Amino acid sequence: MVVAPEGVETVSFTGTVQPRFSRDLGFRVLGRVVSREVDVGQSVKAGQLLASLDPLTLSLAVRQLEAELAKADAQLVYATATRDRKKALVAQKVASQADLDTAEESLASANAAVVRGRASLDKAKEQLSYTRLVSETDGIVTAVNTEVGQTVNAGDTVITVAQADVREAMVDVPDEMAQALKVGDVFTTTLQVDPSVSTSGRVREIAPQADAATRTRRIRITLDAPPSTFRIGTTVIASAKLNERGSIELPRSALLRADDRAFVWVVDEKAQTVSRTPVEVASEVGDTLRIKSGIDVGTRVVTAGVNSLTEGQKIKIDPEMVP
Repeated sequence: MVVAPEGVETVSFTGTVQPRFSRDLGFRVLGRVVSREVDVGQSVKAGQLLASLDPLTLSLAVRQLEAELAKADAQLVYATATRDRKKALVAQKVASQADLDTAEESLASANAAVVRGRASLDKAKEQLSYTRLVSETDGIVTAVNTEVGQTVNAGDTVITVAQADVREAMVDVPDEMAQALKVGDVFTTTLQVDPSVSTSGRVREIAPQADAATRTRRIRITLDAPPSTFRIGTTVIASAKLNERGSIELPRSALLRADDRAFVWVVDEKAQTVSRTPVEVASEVGDTLRIKSGIDVGTRVVTAGVNSLTEGQKIKIDPEMVP
């Protein structure tokens, strides 16, 4: 066959707009849900209250620890005064050093009790703050898994918030075609309901394996500054141009592998001989090779019986194959 450049081929796939980052949010403590402030599809801001648990039990724990800390503070004041009094008496030689040592020990214990009480109170207040579920980022609520009155365990997913600032087009591509794509390839993405609205994007991720049932691979295309109409869940069409630089494609049967290198047999039409020429293969998809370098457009190459030829061997070209 005579090598000819492949024309520009445009392929299109239907997919949906999805967030790149999504957070499953839940409470850190066990409790009964007493309020839910958002619904699916609602936009939220960072720090916005999403849901609350009944805080009664944890509030009582905080009040108890506040009382215990107040008691420890009072004991510290008393232990400090006692130490100071014993110190003065020892200086006047009215009290013994043992009495002062006992007072010092009591003061140290009172100090430790205050530190322990403050730490316990801080921990209880932190636990109380866990009864409020707030959004960590700006985004959109994509799922709600809990209703008011329901008891939830610590760590259960209550609300899912998707970041809307970074969006992607998620499409499923036939396995053979996915092998020809690579990370960084440019796609043009348009709204299915309004093709006039479009944006560009680049392939961020290609699934390493094809789905066993559909034999497709999932491709994620990060969109560049998508318009506001590219809402999460919107159906889009992603298109890409293949062979844009007029690459050369040959059947797999034309390739000869020897000494860990790739060759093709090039035909010298005047001398009616063949010569082995090294080539660089860009990709292999199915029964087709894409040649990166080594041969030029217009070169005649052998496409069958490549393992039966020798360097400089005389051949005969079928007249019907000559243009």
